Amino acid sequence: MLGFLKQPVVVTAEINVNLVALTVMGLVNRLWALSYPRAVVFDEVYYGQFVSLYMKRIFFVDDSGPPFGHMLLAFGGYLGGFDGNFLWNRIGAEYNMNVPIWSLRLLPALTGALCVPLAYQILVELHFSHCAAFGAALLILFENSLITQSRLMLLESVLIFFILLAILSYLKFYNLQKCSPFTAGWWFWLLLTGVACSCAVGVKYMGLFTYMLLLAIAGVHSWHLIGDQTLSNVSVLCHLLARGLALVVVPVAMYLFFFYVHLTLLYRSGPHDQIMTSAFQASLEGGLARITHGQPLEVAYGSQITLRNVLGKPMPCWLHSHKSTYPIRYENGRGSSHQQQVTCYPFKDVNNWWIVKDPGMQQLVVSNPPRPVRHGHIVQLVHGITTRYLNTHDVAAPLSPHSQEISCYIDYNISMPAQNLWRVTIPLLQEIVNRELDTDVWKTILSEVRFVHVNTSAVLKLSGASLPEWGYRQLEIIGEKLSKGYHQSMLWNVEEHRYGKSQEQKEREVELHSPTQADISKNLSFMARFTELQWKILTLKNEDTEHKYSSSPLDWITMDTNIAYWFHPISGAQIHLIGNVLTWASANVATLVYVCLFLWYLLRRRRKICDIPEDAWRLWVSAGGFCVGGWAVNYLPFFMMEKTLFLYHYLPALTFQILLIPVVLQHLTDHLCRYPGHPTGCSAVLISGDGGSEMMGFIVPAAALPSGTLHYVPSVVTLPCLPEGHGENYSVNASTEPGKVNCSPV
Repeated sequence: MLGFLKQPVVVTAEINVNLVALTVMGLVNRLWALSYPRAVVFDEVYYGQFVSLYMKRIFFVDDSGPPFGHMLLAFGGYLGGFDGNFLWNRIGAEYNMNVPIWSLRLLPALTGALCVPLAYQILVELHFSHCAAFGAALLILFENSLITQSRLMLLESVLIFFILLAILSYLKFYNLQKCSPFTAGWWFWLLLTGVACSCAVGVKYMGLFTYMLLLAIAGVHSWHLIGDQTLSNVSVLCHLLARGLALVVVPVAMYLFFFYVHLTLLYRSGPHDQIMTSAFQASLEGGLARITHGQPLEVAYGSQITLRNVLGKPMPCWLHSHKSTYPIRYENGRGSSHQQQVTCYPFKDVNNWWIVKDPGMQQLVVSNPPRPVRHGHIVQLVHGITTRYLNTHDVAAPLSPHSQEISCYIDYNISMPAQNLWRVTIPLLQEIVNRELDTDVWKTILSEVRFVHVNTSAVLKLSGASLPEWGYRQLEIIGEKLSKGYHQSMLWNVEEHRYGKSQEQKEREVELHSPTQADISKNLSFMARFTELQWKILTLKNEDTEHKYSSSPLDWITMDTNIAYWFHPISGAQIHLIGNVLTWASANVATLVYVCLFLWYLLRRRRKICDIPEDAWRLWVSAGGFCVGGWAVNYLPFFMMEKTLFLYHYLPALTFQILLIPVVLQHLTDHLCRYPGHPTGCSAVLISGDGGSEMMGFIVPAAALPSGTLHYVPSVVTLPCLPEGHGENYSVNASTEPGKVNCSPV
């Protein structure tokens, strides 16, 4: 039973010395003196703010992309014991001892170092020589721009790492597909492809370009798989389902997981949550959640409320009124109603309070039991401080003459009676989101409602225009007469809410000044918070201003630009983002050579002229799909972007271009420089068959013997290139194997 102990246990391992050496060189190259300089360098001032907010668990919104990259940087700060206490206010500010700058820069440096062995492995998996792979890795290792970007607290090196990891994983999977599908290794590399793609997209949305490229390549391979007659229908279906799971379901699940962690970590209210809806703000600790703690859920007749516009642009604001009236005549000579002004005010204020009144009753308090307001009910909105009713007439708004003026009605004893009835409507979308039995009840924070004027059908809307001095620069509120759809500027939600108890005006004013005491017992679900945050990230646009170091995509390929990252005021030491001129020029030449050769081969093959063997052609196309395709999808979309662009946006595309340099060099060496002085193109030959029949064959440049058994298609025999000293006439004899002929030189 213990006989196996009689023999020694032997473990053998294969070590790729090239790979080990490249990894070590990459780590030394990226990690050496990583803490220098101990000062804020360029966009570290931007990412450092988010790291501090993570450390303090304060919610923020970054319109540049998803949160995974920020979380990785914050993880580096966590490993270094960073508490978030540093003022990231200017480039060049010296880091104090509280900031573990080595840890903060560690993950970008590690991912930048690992890009070197990844580049080597990618070319090996593409079936190029180890010499070509080693050359590609060295070019990545010593590229100035990649070194600079990976030694700072920036995200480009992290993005490139996950992009290359996704490419390598797919190549590993594809190569295993040919010999051992559905094995553990096959599943590992396929799933890792999906995980790496989701991580790339999670770092920056630029990762989406490479993800789309891989999906397209996987789609082509799947199409070929469907046409493989050796596979059963069940086998083909299993292959397609496996790819769908790994390349679609897994990335989507991972992407949602990034946001789940992000929202779990950032549970405290902060300066950025003002752009979110009231329901989202109420889900955060502090801020609005503290203000609205314990308030009633259902809005009833007699409720005292503040109404926040859902749009939040140009800034969050609340329906507001004050004792000032519209001027009798505006600057352009148009007249107004001279009624009390109604605006949207971007600050908390007692004049933001309104009372929901039943038009058929005089009381301004909540009855017992409360009578909730439902979808379709008609209400009057009474301004809490001035007790005037929200009103609109067929009078042009001050800044939007095609819309109606919104006011609080003052009775001037003229022929302009009050028109102050409003119908509360809850849009269908909100009903679907909050699908419950009591869906049509107007709810605090959770419901987004429209107010439709009963007499004119105008909808209460925020125009976004800023009023002149007579309106205290507050935002204009209008009645939109031609309303199509449910634009967010027409939607309002109750943010603060209490049940009114005081009928007397003086007592009511005291009540309005006091804080609310209530609690929204129902929190937003993760999917509701994710959907809102994702929408804000995609639609929130900061005002792009021209930067002194911004550039256009055309400047990148010629390297006619650079970025000054840091300057030491005393020693004069500087850090610039600039590339290696020789590498960038070689990459551009390699891309041009590849495209020209590809088109040349393609045209010749269309004419049944094969300049290179079939295996070499497939390798050439595959390398181009990944390298040239990777460059194109990561470069060309920037021509359509209306945002401030910088040189570092080109680095992912440049990485693919660098991989193409040894690919083109090896191809030129193997196929265009092998027989100097002899034609390497295809030439037509006439070959004689038995019985006097003739067939046309074509010579291809391959180092093979001019005789042997060859596959052919009707009327075409593919023959190898003739070595020196052989003629061009062949005798063709029928082979015993179908679809083949025996050829021998005459």
